[in-house]
Amino acid sequence: MFVTGASGFLGRHLLNAASDGKWQIFAPPSNQLDVCQTESVMDEIRLWKPSAIVHLAYRNNDPRSIVVASANVAAAANAVGARLVHLSTDAIFAGRPRPYIEADLPSPITDYGRWKAAAEVEVLGACPDAVVVRTSLIYGTDQLAPVQLDVRAAATGRSTMSFFTDEVRCPVNADDLAGVVAQLAGRREIIGPLHVAGPQALDRATFARLIARSLGHDPSALRTSTIAESGQLRPGRVVLDTSQAAALGITCRSVREVLGPR
Repeated sequence: MFVTGASGFLGRHLLNAASDGKWQIFAPPSNQLDVCQTESVMDEIRLWKPSAIVHLAYRNNDPRSIVVASANVAAAANAVGARLVHLSTDAIFAGRPRPYIEADLPSPITDYGRWKAAAEVEVLGACPDAVVVRTSLIYGTDQLAPVQLDVRAAATGRSTMSFFTDEVRCPVNADDLAGVVAQLAGRREIIGPLHVAGPQALDRATFARLIARSLGHDPSALRTSTIAESGQLRPGRVVLDTSQAAALGITCRSVREVLGPR
């Protein structure tokens, strides 16, 4: 298994999930492989000829690291016949009352969402047999994700961050998501977009309170707000319908199962 972005939060969890003896893992660091360089990516993947490639690498504010890099990895995967698992996001959707299914067209309203939507087009164009995993907010248990560190900082008075009551997502545990990604690397029959997220839709404020309590902090210390009050342009209610994944035997735990009741 060839993994890009292995040093990131999900990447570290994936290395644990895939280190059960089923996979020999090669995960070049970014200073060894620049995924934005087409020839370098093609040469490296042709050298190793992996059975599977998991593409996680990106930089949040760099469109080349999202769109161009994804196109490069997909083209290389197709060239060597590797199974490609590409990580995408619910940020490709604008938000609406009803859940989104895989067949819904992307409707991004942020640059990041537009870049990730464009990356999906590049990936499936270059490697039609790839699976594109759309997921939501990722949080951890043994390791804390950025969203959890934000909550801890706010709960301990080191940050004045507010958490939105009108921004709804389907948080997913990193261990669960990494396990699914590792499983999908070996399931070539699953192709195209696939929604993999937690079964519980939560607003960011409620999610933050659950995190604060799980970390031993007072949830009432957290400030709340709304997207409108913040003046930001962000998707509101984005709920991923995961019934297609469930029909394939792919499920993730709810936040309350992992972090406990509110």
